Amino acid sequence: MLQLTGDNEKNLEVLENRGPWLWKEVSFGDYICHTFQGDCWADRSPLHEAAAQGRLLALKTLIAQGVNVNLVTINRVSSLHEACLGGHVACAKALLENGAHVNGVTVHGATPLFNACCSGSAACVNVLLEFGAKAQLEAHLASPIHEAVKRGHRECMEILLANNVNIDQEIPQLGTPLYVACTYQRVNCVKKLLELGANVDHGQWLDTPLHAAARQSSAEVIHLLTDYGANLKCRNAQGRSALELAAPRSSVERALLLREGPPSLSQLCRLCVRKCLGRACHQVIHKLHLPEPLEKFLLYQ
Repeated sequence: MLQLTGDNEKNLEVLENRGPWLWKEVSFGDYICHTFQGDCWADRSPLHEAAAQGRLLALKTLIAQGVNVNLVTINRVSSLHEACLGGHVACAKALLENGAHVNGVTVHGATPLFNACCSGSAACVNVLLEFGAKAQLEAHLASPIHEAVKRGHRECMEILLANNVNIDQEIPQLGTPLYVACTYQRVNCVKKLLELGANVDHGQWLDTPLHAAARQSSAEVIHLLTDYGANLKCRNAQGRSALELAAPRSSVERALLLREGPPSLSQLCRLCVRKCLGRACHQVIHKLHLPEPLEKFLLYQ
């Protein structure tokens, strides 16, 4: 046994002969990694493989044999990361019940919750939140809600928003969730974000969601944004409006040109009422006991 110590963490290596292989177990703080063949790091342990493939019985057997559920690779990927990336909720729950770190972070800033949003597993998202996963992460970490929106996983997005994630959180390299939804033309996510009160003009610095939509080919996204009051006159860092970014003679350009004129009185009234009611207007409107046609109009139904 060779023990090494550092200023901030304890490194412990235990060498055992396992047949023809040389197995090393290296501890970094609360995490344990494995290597094979001396200094050659193995990507995954048998526990990682079981979690990634959703083999619940094999995973439980390894845990019962005393395998540490917080084994991580050189990139600090845990078995819980693998289970969530595969959308294997039963494996994820078994790992969590046996002490897996719910907020473990890889060297790339990904948490198990981020991986669950990547796979689109709403069940995994719910289980992770039940076990204390942080729904809102620091800006330097990979953002679960942005990943859910990017991939069009609306249910995962809605669960995170219901757990008080900032709907207008701007990540420097990505922008807001609405900006990402427009960039990747995730129409369902765009619609839901707007319904839930996302700021229609908040994108990535001076680039608005309308700028992002203008670069793409979906006129439907343009109509949604303008219906919710997007400002067509906003200019980005290059001084260009959304119309100037649209491909010439495209459906997007036509959609923007149709909305260039002044909005109708009914549209102005709707935007004014929604602004007065604030972000929770979709909840408050039902309490106003308005005639059904008017209520549906205010809710864009």
